[in-house]
Amino acid sequence: MDDFLSFNSFFEGAKKAAHRAMDEHGRSEYDTFALQGGVAIEKLAKAVLVSMNPVYLLEMRNGSPDMLLYLGGHLELSEDKVRTVGAKDAIKRLRTLGILPPDPQLDLLIELRNGTAHTSTGDRARSLLPALVESSWTLLKKIDIEIGVFWERWSSAAIIAVDQQRSEIERDVEIRIRQAWHRFDDRFAGLPDNARERALAQPSSGPYPFDISAFRAPVGSHYYILATVGCPACGGTAMLQVQPSRDIKLGPQLLMEALHCPLCLLSLESPAELSAGQVQNPWSTGISPQTMTVTGFQIPVYESGD
Repeated sequence: MDDFLSFNSFFEGAKKAAHRAMDEHGRSEYDTFALQGGVAIEKLAKAVLVSMNPVYLLEMRNGSPDMLLYLGGHLELSEDKVRTVGAKDAIKRLRTLGILPPDPQLDLLIELRNGTAHTSTGDRARSLLPALVESSWTLLKKIDIEIGVFWERWSSAAIIAVDQQRSEIERDVEIRIRQAWHRFDDRFAGLPDNARERALAQPSSGPYPFDISAFRAPVGSHYYILATVGCPACGGTAMLQVQPSRDIKLGPQLLMEALHCPLCLLSLESPAELSAGQVQNPWSTGISPQTMTVTGFQIPVYESGD
């Protein structure tokens, strides 16, 4: 049988697609994540099937008798005439064999990949990373391959994705932090060793993609504050959006609202995400950070009928 249908070909293809899926998930490109995640599971499923018996790759509905002989190793076919089982049927066979358990989340990932789900891909795909990881682990166990061999640098993010000891928001933020670190690390591939250190030492500069909506302070002005803070992903200088407390019970406080790092492109977009990312209030050390305060924006008041 040809090399493109070998175990190694399917396994390496699955690994490459899984890494791309993790990277696209970190970029919030959830359509592409679903595509690459579905490809990863399909190829890994085929790697398991071919390791058991190449004939298990046979496409039944539109398959030809020649394919059966080809997969059995007794007939030569040109690559353009080779047709193998699709993702859904490959998974179905593994479930029939008791290798993969039923999983609606995995089924949705494959449907999104195939474009057959009646839903917006991005809306649903973001939450499907655990299904990708758990399914890959089950299949890897069948072929006796360690998690780290398959996921490599993404191993820690994969482990976090299925860590039930953390809340959903903690898992999501920690994965995004690790994805941002890899994104930052990739920027300096092939560059001199000190390029990373020089980038980290440079001060941040805008623009920052914050929603700078006006806020009515007690004195009647509208303002927000941007403060520098250490990035929880790359350690560089990130910008933090801060607003005065709106709760009179809390007293005069500055509440952290959002964070963006221009170096690794990590974005945390709510106080809950900042808390999960363990971002420290820049005023907690007693030394004020560099800040930029914008005040005095007035919202015009229009009379009815204007």
